[in-house]
Amino acid sequence: MKKIIAATLLLTVAVMTADAQTGNVKTGDANFGQAFHTRAGCDPEPGRVRSCPAGSGTERPPRPAAFGRRPTLNVSTPDSAGESHAEGEAAPDDKLPPAPAACGRADDPSAGQDKAARVGTRFRWGAAFKQSLLFLSVQQAYALTQPKTRRDLHGPFLRDYFRSVGSLHGWADGGRFFTNYVAHPMEGSLLGFIQVQNDPAGSRLRFNDSGYWRSRVKALAWSAAWSTQFEIGPVSQASVGNVGLHGKQTYVDIVMTPTAGLGLLVAEDALDRYVVGRIERRTDNKYARIFSRMALNPTRTAANLLRFKKPWYRDAGLR
Repeated sequence: MKKIIAATLLLTVAVMTADAQTGNVKTGDANFGQAFHTRAGCDPEPGRVRSCPAGSGTERPPRPAAFGRRPTLNVSTPDSAGESHAEGEAAPDDKLPPAPAACGRADDPSAGQDKAARVGTRFRWGAAFKQSLLFLSVQQAYALTQPKTRRDLHGPFLRDYFRSVGSLHGWADGGRFFTNYVAHPMEGSLLGFIQVQNDPAGSRLRFNDSGYWRSRVKALAWSAAWSTQFEIGPVSQASVGNVGLHGKQTYVDIVMTPTAGLGLLVAEDALDRYVVGRIERRTDNKYARIFSRMALNPTRTAANLLRFKKPWYRDAGLR
């Protein structure tokens, strides 16, 4: 069972990569859709009709003469004013029903824009879960390179898992200072940036902007949930590596990862605004800008890679 879980996590990397390639195909489909709307003479945004200039090659074809008119009458019929129409004569245009809109809903041009705006401000749960699972796969893949992890892949899964979680106690786990107080906070900061970059509102906030701290509290919650899962969750060091069976299941990593990780995340935000931003205002050198972004924001750089962006990428609003 433990080997199956480990193999599944390793396959997640390949699945995420394939999903990123699918996203490129979807982008091509969107470009095709925009070109189609251009040829059809209507705006790609719902609820808007675009008029094409004469001679542009995208004029709407003329409507047939009988389009929208009532069927011809076989006998003369008086109308409300006492007038009659001869056989084969169509009713006057002022009594015809309104013609349907040519493209979209021209009567309410803001409806589609409002809906798109609401969708654009929602948290992207699917993308955030995929990026967090990809990071979890990388963590477990690294753990499997260690002999102590491979040694505990044998044995009953559930019994060893519950024994490992049940041994949770104390603070120190015997690990190195760098592992507990540097590497784990970096993990927590990276997980926090996954939440930030999938929150359209939070990703545009610079350090100490209005709403900044509320956004970063959400990042703390996301980091705490996923880091705790990595320690004692169903796909964790307790289930795959059974670290608790060797007296190393303690509270230090559970506490330090999200809390110190939030401190590191905030520090990177501050550096990005006051140091990296200042460097970019003073130089036009491309490589100096890239280096400053990556060197002073290492966990944001790693989070960018998890969403298949350039390491030095910045969301709209930060620059």
